[in-house]
Amino acid sequence: MILQMQNHSAQWIEPDWPTHPRVRALMTNRKGGVSAAPWDSMNLGDHVGDRAADVLTNRERLAAQIGQRPVFLQQVHGTACVQLTATTPQGLVADACWSQDPGVACAIMVADCLPVLLADAAGRWVAAAHAGWRGLAGLGASSHTKGLGVLENLWADLQRAGADVSEVMAWLGPCIGPQAFEVGPEVRDAFDDGSAQLQSLFKPKDDGKFMADLAWLARLRLQALGVTRVFGNDSSLPWCTVSNSALFFSHRRDSRSLGQSGRMAACIWLDR
Repeated sequence: MILQMQNHSAQWIEPDWPTHPRVRALMTNRKGGVSAAPWDSMNLGDHVGDRAADVLTNRERLAAQIGQRPVFLQQVHGTACVQLTATTPQGLVADACWSQDPGVACAIMVADCLPVLLADAAGRWVAAAHAGWRGLAGLGASSHTKGLGVLENLWADLQRAGADVSEVMAWLGPCIGPQAFEVGPEVRDAFDDGSAQLQSLFKPKDDGKFMADLAWLARLRLQALGVTRVFGNDSSLPWCTVSNSALFFSHRRDSRSLGQSGRMAACIWLDR
């Protein structure tokens, strides 16, 4: 579902999923901001070379649109998770977050990696994860063991806090699509469990590389956690960040030709 921004001409994405009325979510695209090329125009990343004043203006526009304080993490393609409250500072090192408190929004920045939003069916908590392949496979900066990825760590954190995870739904945002995500055999090996279903998500090429389906890799991880109600990205072309340059930032596409790319954000929060 496309959401018309207040006071601006751009249109952002409002997830179309049957969540509890308290649960709200929004994902930005590259439109509606003030940044100059190659970060034009709604860049939210403060680590990609853009002018700090422009990033701040863009973040303020996002906060005004959602009516909450988005908390931006320092994402490192790892598996760490943090709980957000009204006083959580910006820039904590983590790749997933969750909250039970209104007034604060979980925000995940992406530019090819997959944003995963999660919500309890009863509207008691919301969560968000940055799911690149390293984080999904558990091979990122904060993990050294295959298998325990960012989604599993998020799940464990929720359970340790006593959150009910019996009825959860997920929304997957835009990411690099299977027609654009060329990877080496080490990426397949990081996920390979011997199943035909998993192997089917890596289409072999003549040069020994593979075309991988990141969104479906995340779906398999969610299914293993018992999350079967998954909405959003179905791996079709309209969801591909690389293939839709007018709408989405893409690190793989933009950094090769422009030297850098902006960042979009998927946000989820609870109304009071």
